[in-house]
Amino acid sequence: MPVRPMLRMASQTRPPAIAGLALAAVLAGGCRRPAGASLTLAGSTSVQPFAEKWAEAFRETHPGVTLQVQGGGSTAGVQAAESGAAQLGMASRSLKRDEAAVLRGIVVARDGIAVVVHTSNAVSDLSLAQVRALYAGDAANWRDVGGADERVTAITREEGSGTRGAFEELVMGKRHIAASALVQDSTGAVRQMVSADPGATGYISLGLVDPTVKALRLGGVDATEQAIDEGGYPLVRPFLFVSKGEPSGAAKAFTDWVTGPEGHALTRREGLLPPKTER
Repeated sequence: MPVRPMLRMASQTRPPAIAGLALAAVLAGGCRRPAGASLTLAGSTSVQPFAEKWAEAFRETHPGVTLQVQGGGSTAGVQAAESGAAQLGMASRSLKRDEAAVLRGIVVARDGIAVVVHTSNAVSDLSLAQVRALYAGDAANWRDVGGADERVTAITREEGSGTRGAFEELVMGKRHIAASALVQDSTGAVRQMVSADPGATGYISLGLVDPTVKALRLGGVDATEQAIDEGGYPLVRPFLFVSKGEPSGAAKAFTDWVTGPEGHALTRREGLLPPKTER
């Protein structure tokens, strides 16, 4: 907390006892509110909008902490945590073995990956094999998967994106996303492109699905929080805070808040699920 301006010779204008009590109150107030702490989070653009919501709510009860939330992708978030550029990285995938050897990943939420299409698309339900075919280039027309005679525009995330990494692991397996797929560098950009192209499909955080796009059922299971909670929805990935060692100071206070009752309640309101350890 910045040092307050020197009290203007209080002992000359007040009785000494009162002046002493006033100074003690100032010092005690400073002890209760350790202002000036700062915290930087960087990484996953899927985690970013939720981290901004958490930060906004956290500031209400911790006004002395300055929080900055930046994007850049999951890999960038891991690197920022390792280098010290950010006290907390954000990742929308599990840590790789070499990353986990030097960093700690703290699960702060669970998220479904929704496969989305234009709202006019007649297709409502696909198997994972059919989604894989769309992205591998095996199905280049929607009629190949039971839809209209419309060219498929597959939209994917960039290399290093946690969302892409989770999608490749959970959907693509050993297949590669076709080189013809259009690459976008954020969830918002994917959603916008799908909303503007009747032949488009993309994959985004379930918590960021809105009325501009349609989320497909996968294997007959709706993309909903309930389906994720019950274990029926197949595309689920962790949202992590990443730190170099045990979080401390403002990073620990924020992490504890996000993974505590208040954070869990906000997480659910924003369309994500808390970690399974909540139960």
